[in-house]
Amino acid sequence: MLKGTFKGLWNKAIFFMGALWFILVYMIWDSGQLVTAADRWIFMTVVLAGFLLVYVSGFLIESLHRKKQAGK
Repeated sequence: MLKGTFKGLWNKAIFFMGALWFILVYMIWDSGQLVTAADRWIFMTVVLAGFLLVYVSGFLIESLHRKKQAGK
């Protein structure tokens, strides 16, 4: 079983997945598909917003889980 707090495990998972996301983003960025500055700006905005949303959602899910466990 996994050992550690949720926060520690979640941060480790996000760190390692973030590295893989960075490779994917770099491959897309370097592919030549993002022609204009607007394309690149929109792409980076969506990627960063999505990454932050996934990160924050983990803590939201943990909070809801703790509330549910406390209610039993």
